[in-house]
Amino acid sequence: MKKATRYFSTLALVSGAALSLVACGNNKNSKNNNADETHHKFRQTVPVKSVKKGGTLNYAIESDSPFTGIFLPELSDTATDTEVAEPGQEPLFQTDDQYKINNEGSATFKLDRKAKTVTIEMKKGVKWSDGKQVTAKDVEYAYEIIANKDSKSQRYTDSLANIVGLAEYHDGKSKKISGIEMPDGENGRKVVIHFKQMKPGMLQSGNGYFWEYAEPYHYLKDVPFSKLMSSDKVRKSPLFYGPFRVSKLVRGQSVTWERNPYYWRGTPKLEKVTMSVIGTNSVTQAIKSHKFDVAGVVNTQWEDVKNATDTNFIGNVPLSYSYLGFKVGKWDKKTGKNVENKNSKMNNPSLRKAMAYAMNVDAVAKRYYHGLAFRVNTLIPEQFGDYTDKSIKGYPYNLKKANELLDKAGYKKKGEYRVQPNGKKLVINLAVRNNSTTAEPVWRNYIQQWKKAGLDVKFVGGRPMEFNNWVQAVQSDDPKIDVFEGGWQLSSEPSPNDLYNVAAPYNFARFVSPKQTKLLADIDSEKAFNPTYRANAFKKWQKWMYDEAYVVPTTNQYSVTAVNKKISGWSLKPSAAVTKWYNAGFVK
Repeated sequence: MKKATRYFSTLALVSGAALSLVACGNNKNSKNNNADETHHKFRQTVPVKSVKKGGTLNYAIESDSPFTGIFLPELSDTATDTEVAEPGQEPLFQTDDQYKINNEGSATFKLDRKAKTVTIEMKKGVKWSDGKQVTAKDVEYAYEIIANKDSKSQRYTDSLANIVGLAEYHDGKSKKISGIEMPDGENGRKVVIHFKQMKPGMLQSGNGYFWEYAEPYHYLKDVPFSKLMSSDKVRKSPLFYGPFRVSKLVRGQSVTWERNPYYWRGTPKLEKVTMSVIGTNSVTQAIKSHKFDVAGVVNTQWEDVKNATDTNFIGNVPLSYSYLGFKVGKWDKKTGKNVENKNSKMNNPSLRKAMAYAMNVDAVAKRYYHGLAFRVNTLIPEQFGDYTDKSIKGYPYNLKKANELLDKAGYKKKGEYRVQPNGKKLVINLAVRNNSTTAEPVWRNYIQQWKKAGLDVKFVGGRPMEFNNWVQAVQSDDPKIDVFEGGWQLSSEPSPNDLYNVAAPYNFARFVSPKQTKLLADIDSEKAFNPTYRANAFKKWQKWMYDEAYVVPTTNQYSVTAVNKKISGWSLKPSAAVTKWYNAGFVK
């Protein structure tokens, strides 16, 4: 999921801001053990040339499952849905290449630390695709969607609850969010958000403390919150204020976009965009035959595609990681908190660490990903510089250490496999996404590695799971799951609070610790406005997570995109995320 976005992905929490579950295993992503070197492996932007107006860009949505088509970021939590919505779903803010919010987007931003406020003002002329001006109420309404329990949004977090009155609205104690002020009325363009505490990450996009999208209140107000997710106004005929609007939709399979005649920046260069789902098995041939103008490279197929003619390959190391998570509790819907079970099967750090050490991650990255994947050591990616603890070496393959950990913890062998310290049989049920052609061989390899350590690990259901089924099972704490692999497309603000705190729905391992609560609070404290203090706070949390191993990072991959040489204006730079759909066009 993605944080300002955090998402499940096929990997943008749009966490408080937006998080995502990564489903796609195509992982248009990379390798190396030195991120600084890898960043220069590919250019991030196609060559700049003069472009003409017109033409239809064909864009590949790589997924082995249909997209769900929830065109509301407040309710969507898969990276695929986020990607499908990109041509129309413009966020409020634009950023520089370090993800710092500037005033070049559809709204301006002003932070007042003393008054504990953030002021957001929509620019005049920013209009929905039906011609209506985006208003203050549209900004406020997005918070109502998130915080109203009837909408069943996964975006409500402790971080957003730092907004004055949001928790009271969420709990049904108030019909309005008292801390969201509209000085010029609902039809004005200015919103002032009042916070209980100011946080050091608030100048960065994706910080999770305020939302970065607006929704059309005039269009959706008659739809009950409980019906939003299934409404045709969301799934079939959504409104956007980005450069394009939906002209045709084949649910789960394709979307055709046409120019939004009311787009505030002007007329996009492209006349249309057609986005179509393509299975990961078919991507390489599609790139080589120029079926699509823009398509993510499936890294396992890099050797077959790298010499494609009339193609520019651009890439970067994304803010993401794959991981192994250990279920040690459940989500309590009544309290909105995770509840850890100290007696759960996987609630032994020695068992968790042993499983991590028994995984031959480096060998798998080399064997299957052609130098475009690499093992990661910690849960704060290297792109975050001083916030990353480079002293943590992760869990490199060490079968001897895995066996020693298990022996010392009392997991004795009884025949071929080990039993629990209490003498009971130990079978570990693993939930894996069927997100690429390599998913099954990769994870059968790991199952064999665990067997070498005496651990009996089996796929839930006997094989990797269809992505949407995996999302449902992991989110709902299916009792059949002991261990699961997953991936996060991360926010551009590095705080892990919305992923792993006691009230985080995305804390799928369901671990809870007063120690961790303190460490997370320290990262986002007033003291952490001092960069050195915050860097040390990040490192303390990383060390704690490394020692406890509730969630173990495994790999990241270079994200590589194949772009038709006839296209200019396409860029992967953070500063271009909002404008590329407006600027891209066919070369004259």
